[in-house]
Amino acid sequence: MVEFANSGFSLVLLFGVALLGGLINGVAGGGGLIVFPTLLFTGMPAIEANATNTASLWVGTVASTIAYRKELISLRRELLLLTITSVTGGILGAQILLHTPQATFTTLLPYLMLTATVVFAFGQPLIRWLRRHSSARSSTQAEYHLPLVLALLLQFGIAIYIGFFGGGAGIVILAILELMGWRNIHTMNAMKTWLATCTNGVAVITFIAAHAVLWWQATLMASAALIGGYSSARFAQRLHPIWVRSFVISVGCAITIYFFVH
Repeated sequence: MVEFANSGFSLVLLFGVALLGGLINGVAGGGGLIVFPTLLFTGMPAIEANATNTASLWVGTVASTIAYRKELISLRRELLLLTITSVTGGILGAQILLHTPQATFTTLLPYLMLTATVVFAFGQPLIRWLRRHSSARSSTQAEYHLPLVLALLLQFGIAIYIGFFGGGAGIVILAILELMGWRNIHTMNAMKTWLATCTNGVAVITFIAAHAVLWWQATLMASAALIGGYSSARFAQRLHPIWVRSFVISVGCAITIYFFVH
């Protein structure tokens, strides 16, 4: 990797990539798959890069959660239980990351990027398949709903993954909600955003306490991500989500291959 983590070029690069990441998140999601590797390419250690990436993009998820506040007000029992599960899992995942040696985490990176890219690529088709399958099933017999206890266990596992790395986890949360019998896409997105915000929030607090976040880069990137996210409302009408998703998947595949080779 190129060692220019504190150079002016590095800061300009990070600002531009975070701006693009915020725009991509606003249109189709997946901005983190581009932002995180850029931090690595600037020479930042892998664990600090992951912590800084989480902190910088967390601001955007908070803004999205505020936008969904009306949908969240109507939720009660499931919201409380899934939130407790997510917070607990997020703390555990962040602690696991902080106690993982840099060399071990670097070795895991190709597989983590591969997992995130595959989930991002095939997550939405999976959601559509689940909806078609549920509709066909409900027309002939009672629709199957995932038991709450099993859903909480799955969410706990996803929360650990989010605290540890997190790429592509939002799609998996939506799949769990779909299996639980939720059908209103706005309510599902509200719940997914809330759970991701809570999980990443406790992970960020854990990273801050461990001094794993590089604040100059994180603040710069958070500002850029907010600008990109705000601008996405204008570009959403012009950029088809399929094009954006194809771009993110292509970049994710290229970076994954690079990590495996190097």
